[in-house]
Amino acid sequence: MTDRAGLRGDCEQCFGLCCVALPFAASADFAIDKEAGKPCPNLRGDHRCGIHARLRTEGFTGCTVYDCFGAGQKVSQVTFGGRDRRTGSREDARRMADVFPVVRQLHELLWYLTEARALPAARPVHADLGRALEQTEALTRQTPEELGRLDVGAHRQEVNVLLLRTSELARAGIPGKKKNRRGADLMGARLGGADLRGANLRGTYLIAADLTGADLRGADLIGADLRDADLTDADLTDAFFLTQPQLNAARGSAGTRLPQSVTRPAHWTARL
Repeated sequence: MTDRAGLRGDCEQCFGLCCVALPFAASADFAIDKEAGKPCPNLRGDHRCGIHARLRTEGFTGCTVYDCFGAGQKVSQVTFGGRDRRTGSREDARRMADVFPVVRQLHELLWYLTEARALPAARPVHADLGRALEQTEALTRQTPEELGRLDVGAHRQEVNVLLLRTSELARAGIPGKKKNRRGADLMGARLGGADLRGANLRGTYLIAADLTGADLRGADLIGADLRDADLTDADLTDAFFLTQPQLNAARGSAGTRLPQSVTRPAHWTARL
C-alpha cells in the first residue's frame, strides 16, 4: 500500500454493500428505518441507488457523507471473488453483510497508516508504521470465516499507539503553544478565527461548531466529529488524519483550504 488509490470507494466494483449491511434509523440523516442486512428500498437491481442524485432532497443526507474507504469493492471482488450477494448462497449474503463493516474498519486504518507513513516528521516510527500497514492489509485479505473471528477492536488499539506517536512527532515541529482539546465537547462552540495550529482534536465533538476562518494547519483531526461544523474560509492545510466522510458532513466554501488527500464536497459548491 504505497498510495490511497484502493482506499476510495468504487461503487462500480461493489454489490451495494453499504446499502445492505448497515442499519439506519429515521432521523435528520435518514428518512426511514432500516435493519442491518436488509437492502435499502432505494437499491436497484444493478446494485445502484435509485435516488442517488436526489439523496439530500429525499432525506438521505447520511448516505451522502458515508465512505467505505474501498472496503465495498474489496469484499465484493476479493473476499467473495466477485460472487454477487443475490445470486450466491444465502450464507454468502449473510457473511458478506457481516464482513463488510470489519473490512471497512481495516481500510480506515490503512488510510491513516498510509498517511502517517508519508509524513517526514514520523521518520522515527516509519519502520513500525510500515509493518503495521502490511499486517493490516494482510488482515483485509483473510477468508470470510477468519474476518468474522477477527478482534478488529484490539487491532485498532495496537495501530492507535503508532498513530498517537505519529501525531506527537508531526505536531512537535509546529511553532507556538498547541492546544490539547482531545475528546472535548465543543458542540456549537464559537471558534471563528481561532488559532488551532497543531492542535490535538482527536475525537473532539465539533458538531455545528463555528470554525469560520479558523487556522487548523497541522491539527490532528482523527475521529473529530465535524457534522454541520462551519469550515467556511478555514485553513486545514497539512491537517492530518482528516477523512472524506468527516469533510462531507461539514459545511465549507470555495475559500476553505484543504489537504491534498481530500476533495471539496460537491454540496459545498452547490451552496455557492
